[in-house]
Amino acid sequence: MTAVTAATATAVRPAPRPTGLLWAVLRLHRAALVLWGLALAAATAYLVWMAAIADEAERGNSACATPATDRLPSCASVEAITADETYSHGLALITGLLSYVMFPVAAWAGAALIGRELENGTARLAWTQSVTPVRWLAAKLAVPAALIAVGTGTAVLLNVWARGEDNPNLVGDWYHPDVYIGTGPTAVAYALTGLALGALAGMLLGRALPAAGTAFVAALVLYNVLQARREDLWPALTRPRTAELPRSAFQVSSTPTEVTLHPQSHFWPLQYVESGILLTLTAASVAAAFWLLRRRTR
Repeated sequence: MTAVTAATATAVRPAPRPTGLLWAVLRLHRAALVLWGLALAAATAYLVWMAAIADEAERGNSACATPATDRLPSCASVEAITADETYSHGLALITGLLSYVMFPVAAWAGAALIGRELENGTARLAWTQSVTPVRWLAAKLAVPAALIAVGTGTAVLLNVWARGEDNPNLVGDWYHPDVYIGTGPTAVAYALTGLALGALAGMLLGRALPAAGTAFVAALVLYNVLQARREDLWPALTRPRTAELPRSAFQVSSTPTEVTLHPQSHFWPLQYVESGILLTLTAASVAAAFWLLRRRTR
């Protein structure tokens, strides 16, 4: 009888649950994790749809003739196609969301990730339970940084794929602020910088709402400064004003005799320089957050 009881108890014993600091961070911020996952899934489905209508959108944006010729369709048939507007507006929405992702990330990191836990004492409770302050902050930053980098990077790659031939008449010129950020590594760098700024604001202020507001404002200032000075991040080219300029040229300035511009081939150098600036600022903000943590826990 005893053996049967023991066997029964063993059979119904619940399976062990994951433990550890990283798992605790995931559980604590599971609402944000679920929201991030749903947003990524929605963006993926949306971009797959955009890619599916890309060919039809190109036909709706093609040249036409009245009446139709052997080479050109009739203008009436081209005007009847509406996929080009859907496609153009849809990609503009996605690139806009990608270019602004740093703002909610910064506010959330300042408020929920760091500020709230310092304000309500949850952080100090964790520090008394065999979790050192440094390990606590490292886990707090590592988990969301990995999720943000993977999620944002995936969305950028899908966005580039959905843009197809990258027709500027449909998807915008490469140097437009939203397009520039939403199609390159700067989107990931901006998101990570937002996380670091939020963590620093949270450590500095120790209260959720002030940290969220401060992080948001800091991210906004950084975004506007880099956007205003983007043309100076890589040497521009000078061409005679009489020369035929490429459709995709980013004109910086012009005089009666010359035009200063960035050709489309400057997209990647500009992206790398701007990403490097952002990641340097991210590293500095994280280092400052750890320094403040050490001072707070002396």
